Amino acid sequence: MGIGPALPIIDSEPAERADAARNRKLLLDAAAELVRTGGADALTMDAVAKQAGVGKGTVFRRFGNRAGLMYALLDESDRKLQAAYMFGPPPLGPGAPPLERLCAYGRARLAFTEIEGDVRRAATDNSSHYGGAPYNLTKTHVSILLRQAGTPGDIALLADALLAPLGAALVLHQIRRLGFTLEQVGDNWEALVRRIVPATDARHPDDNRTVE
Repeated sequence: MGIGPALPIIDSEPAERADAARNRKLLLDAAAELVRTGGADALTMDAVAKQAGVGKGTVFRRFGNRAGLMYALLDESDRKLQAAYMFGPPPLGPGAPPLERLCAYGRARLAFTEIEGDVRRAATDNSSHYGGAPYNLTKTHVSILLRQAGTPGDIALLADALLAPLGAALVLHQIRRLGFTLEQVGDNWEALVRRIVPATDARHPDDNRTVE
């Protein structure tokens, strides 16, 4: 029995000066608030500058363009979710059975999608999304939990199959067009997970490592 490598952490940016880090947080908080209240269409460089109380040039110098701003906003969101499932309390973080951690992950991802779904849909509406670091890290996390739970079958394909229903485009369609609530979508995803994953309390002491 060997222990595989721990989950990789999304590549961190070069260390920033304290004032630069504060400015970045100010701008991203402003962007997040705009998306939360007005959706992706509200996310413009002018609007972020006004919301943050800075000049438009400051936003352009920091992010380059609207696409860069969207990427930075999603990157920040991904980092928060990653920190929660790697280091946070159970059931999302280490310490709970793999099955319960998987269910908690889906709920957490859906909660983020409800707020930033339009931005995420626009940013991930291409095949390159599946080769990017955020998706691969998420897939690695789900794959580890599937293995820890003793799930039979092709783990890589199962991980993709479980992540597909959490995609922003589908979730927004289910909520806005089909009339389902976020709770219903989450309940359905959890039911799917529980059909696939064996119910067991067995887990490796270090939940972020694979057992081979």
